[in-house]
Amino acid sequence: MKRHVEELVRQALSAALAAGELSRPEAPAFAVEVPSDPKFGDLSTNAALVLARGEGRPPHAIARLLIGHLEAAAPAGWLQGPPEVAGPGALASGEAYGRAATGAGRRAQVEFVSANPTGPLTVGHGRNAVIGDTLARLLAAVGWQVEREYYFNNAGRQMKVLAESVRARYLELIGRPAAFPEDGYQGEYIRDIARGLVERHGAALAENHGTAFRDAAEQSIFAAIRATQERLGITFDRYFDEDSLYRSGAIQRTLDALQARGLVLRREGAVWLSGAAVGLEQDRVLVKSSGEPAYRLPDIAYHLDKLARGFDVVIDVLGADHIAEHQEVAAALRALGADAARIRPVIYQFVTLTRHGEQVKMSTRRAEYVTLDELLDEVGVDAARFFFLMRKSDSHLEFDLDLAKQQSTDNPVFYVQYAHARIASVLRQAAEAGIALAPAPDLSPLGAPEVEVVRAVASWPDVVETAARDLEPHRIVFHALDLAGAFHRYYNRQRILTEDRTSTQARLALVRAVQQVLRGALGLAGVTAPERM
Repeated sequence: MKRHVEELVRQALSAALAAGELSRPEAPAFAVEVPSDPKFGDLSTNAALVLARGEGRPPHAIARLLIGHLEAAAPAGWLQGPPEVAGPGALASGEAYGRAATGAGRRAQVEFVSANPTGPLTVGHGRNAVIGDTLARLLAAVGWQVEREYYFNNAGRQMKVLAESVRARYLELIGRPAAFPEDGYQGEYIRDIARGLVERHGAALAENHGTAFRDAAEQSIFAAIRATQERLGITFDRYFDEDSLYRSGAIQRTLDALQARGLVLRREGAVWLSGAAVGLEQDRVLVKSSGEPAYRLPDIAYHLDKLARGFDVVIDVLGADHIAEHQEVAAALRALGADAARIRPVIYQFVTLTRHGEQVKMSTRRAEYVTLDELLDEVGVDAARFFFLMRKSDSHLEFDLDLAKQQSTDNPVFYVQYAHARIASVLRQAAEAGIALAPAPDLSPLGAPEVEVVRAVASWPDVVETAARDLEPHRIVFHALDLAGAFHRYYNRQRILTEDRTSTQARLALVRAVQQVLRGALGLAGVTAPERM
């Protein structure tokens, strides 16, 4: 709705200029915003105040002048209330209502999840997955060409520890002495991988110190990770292997480039990124004294690769524990002359699970955690996805398992889905009564009782555009909750199907527009929109 108002004000200003009613040669910059007090309307503009300063006339006189042109430019009845625009606008646009072309075909990459293949996906990975997937859906909805990417972190020390953990369990199963790594990965999934190796190879791997244990673990765990993602309705366009950066020489080339620009220091047998040279407070290790690259170096190489692929924007969905790492990588990229401004991080805070008011503890290495699959088994995909979006990404999320399982309107996702199903029931009743929705219904019967609902329908395109622009997917479920609430209140006060045909058609048009927006919001969140509940 805000975009429509801005365009109408521009048209009114152009008309006033063309008529010689203003002394200035061109229209000034102005703002359109939501008033702090609803009694002042849905939206307001400072155009009259801005003009009054240069015209030498009081603002109210300029306002009256502009109102005349606004009435000429706006659809009939629009200035008296938004129903004349919101109803037909939403219905005429169909499923495209709320979508836009602001992306203009530009290319966006969203890299998300990217969990180490050292264990099952946890609840924290689930929040990452849903934020990333919803962002990808949002960007596509406003005209971006979106590529989803998973960075497969299959190199480095964690893979060595994983292999040693599996080997120790394998040796235990075949009755050989085994020293389990002090920081090894525990959990039944490690034993399951070892059992598979025993079933396939017997004791033949007892003396194997090669890649057999690592390869088996990587393949098994990543297959499970992909299966979990598919349960959430998430697929990726590309899986990028960290190991490929080593095989291609990209990591060495990156180190050479940093060294050529005088950005590295050598001390204590290690190679460091010079903090002073790149604008960081401290030096950071790039290559350990053991000769093994620290995680920063492959991350710098990976982002150089991403930027070289020509994306207009690169979005990294990262946990809060990666904030410093992102800043270090960005500093190195800028020092190398790369366009680090194209990289936009979306930082999310961690998830706390509660059951019966008590926190559920999670630890990947000690295997005291709830896997994402276990969460989906308990609360379902719809509740999981919706709840993961119920806080701003950079806010801590407390996930109430008991609430997520409730089949009542106390459960936020049930509340929104029930609104959609309620409208579906109304439309079925109308069809059974032989009432067909008119293609261009008269909305004049709509008035004060409908204003709250209409505002929520009319603001949907702005919500989508703002959420995509600011990379804030929580706005989608917030709006869905607001709209569902407005509809439920309206439904409990007003009859939709009445004896008056014109009123019935107007109300049916409105609730159908509500249903359409709810379906769009749920779809962007990756949540189903049931017809019956």
